[in-house]
Amino acid sequence: MAKLKFGVFLPFYAFKAYNSTEQYQRLKSAVQECDRLGYDSVWIDDHLMYNNTSILECWVTLSALAASTSRIRLGTMVTCSAHRNPGLLAKAAATLDVVSNGRLEFGIGAGIQEAEHLAYGFGFPKPSIRIAQMEEALEVIRRLWTYPKASFQGKYYSLKDAICEPKPIQKPRPPIVVGGSGEKHTLRVVAKYADRFDWGFLPSIEDYRRKLNVLHRYCQLIGRDFSEIEQSCWPSGQILVAHDQNDLVLKIAEFKPEGISIDSFKQYTLVGTVEDCIRGFQAYADLGVTYFMLYFADLPNTDSLRLFKKAGACLFG
Repeated sequence: MAKLKFGVFLPFYAFKAYNSTEQYQRLKSAVQECDRLGYDSVWIDDHLMYNNTSILECWVTLSALAASTSRIRLGTMVTCSAHRNPGLLAKAAATLDVVSNGRLEFGIGAGIQEAEHLAYGFGFPKPSIRIAQMEEALEVIRRLWTYPKASFQGKYYSLKDAICEPKPIQKPRPPIVVGGSGEKHTLRVVAKYADRFDWGFLPSIEDYRRKLNVLHRYCQLIGRDFSEIEQSCWPSGQILVAHDQNDLVLKIAEFKPEGISIDSFKQYTLVGTVEDCIRGFQAYADLGVTYFMLYFADLPNTDSLRLFKKAGACLFG
């Protein structure tokens, strides 16, 4: 198997059992451990509210994590295009790239949480409109990152001789990861703007292969080389790694929710030794995937991410 990249997803709900101060400290410790172990990236989600759960604001948190790490790349999985004016978002992202010395991974999506949008007064139009807004936002952001002066007039956003200085350190700009798997609208945006896509966890490799074919056709329509877009995947909704089969039985007993059968649990959880997990990656690697997103089911405990790195060290570039 070729050398691969591994990103670790650290969502708010993995740390929600703690008060706000301890929540951040636990998150920081997990990020620093990923940095020390040699993972390529860490990713946090972007929500302003989720029921009554404590959630840290994404961009402020990433800035703090940038100061607490030295090598690992820092990503948004994904920032919601509706939550911030794209000009302001471009400025914040450029600043983060500067203060992190060029370690930003810019993930963006059209948003899916209706209650959150309505509570904060953003509105929640139908998906085609939200995706059109995201597309315009990406044009605004890309221009601000790369043009000395940026102007743009769209249906939803506009710029007039806007200056974004300092520019991001990464050239020509930070990598753009477009989140979402809709074949009618989102994949068109992926074909036009993305350096990498993120479709989340898909139920089967057949679904993944079909979306690859759709994206390939969109690239052909606009004359873009499909190979310019890095292929990413979630091999499962979450991963539970064990030393051996005995350890695996104990971990399943600990982390499988009550009332859920083992078969149902395994439908969204990749369960096994590191060697089992690697075999589960192979079919995706054969399709050209080089970037794997991992959500370890035992977070905030870092046992699984340490075990995966130690036993799978040969996979890390």
